[in-house]
Amino acid sequence: MKFAAIAIILPTAISGFAFTPANTGHAFSTSLNAGSIVYYSTSTGNTETVATYIKDVVGCGMEDIGDASEDEVKGYDSLIVGAPTWHTDADEQRSGTAWDDFLYDTLPNIDMKGKKVAVFGVGDQQGYGDNFCDAAGELYDLFSAKGCTMFGRTSTDGYDHTESKAEVDGKFVGLMCDEDNQYDLSEDRAKAWIAQLKEEGFF
Repeated sequence: MKFAAIAIILPTAISGFAFTPANTGHAFSTSLNAGSIVYYSTSTGNTETVATYIKDVVGCGMEDIGDASEDEVKGYDSLIVGAPTWHTDADEQRSGTAWDDFLYDTLPNIDMKGKKVAVFGVGDQQGYGDNFCDAAGELYDLFSAKGCTMFGRTSTDGYDHTESKAEVDGKFVGLMCDEDNQYDLSEDRAKAWIAQLKEEGFF
C-alpha cells in the first residue's frame, strides 16, 4: 500500500514541475514593446529627452538613427521616429541631424512596406511658430511614401503656433512637443500618445 501511495503522488508532483517555467534570467517582452523601437536624432538634446519619455512608457529600446543599420531597421515591426526642426522652411533635410542622410540615402534602399510607423517632432512655437515641427512632416511623408502604415495623428489643441508642415487636414501627423515653451507638458503628452497608439493597434 505504501508503494501505491508513492506511485500516485509522484506523477502529480512531477506534473506540477513540468508547468513551471525555468528562470532564465532574461526579461520577457510584453505585447506592448515586442518588435518596437524608438529612433531619433537630436541637435540640442530636446528630441532625445522626448524619445526617452516615449521609450520609458513603451518599455522598448531607443537609438540615434545615425547609428542604425539597414538590417536593424528592417528587423522591427513598429517604429516610432522623431526629429527636431533645424532647417526651417526647407523643402527637404529639415532636421539638420542624421535623419537628413538616412531619409534620402538609406531609407530608399529598405523595404518598409507594411511596417507600422508613428512620428513625433520637437519644435519651438515661440521662436519658429511659422515652421513648428516641420521635420516631423518630412518623416511622415517619406515613411508613408515607402508603404508604411502610419499611426498616431493628434489634435492641434493646446498649441500656439502659426503654421506647420506636420499638419495634415487640421491634425498633427503625430506627437508634437515643445521643450522650450511647454516642457512641463511633454511627458504627459507622451504617455497619452502611447495609450492612443495602443488603442489604434500600433503595438
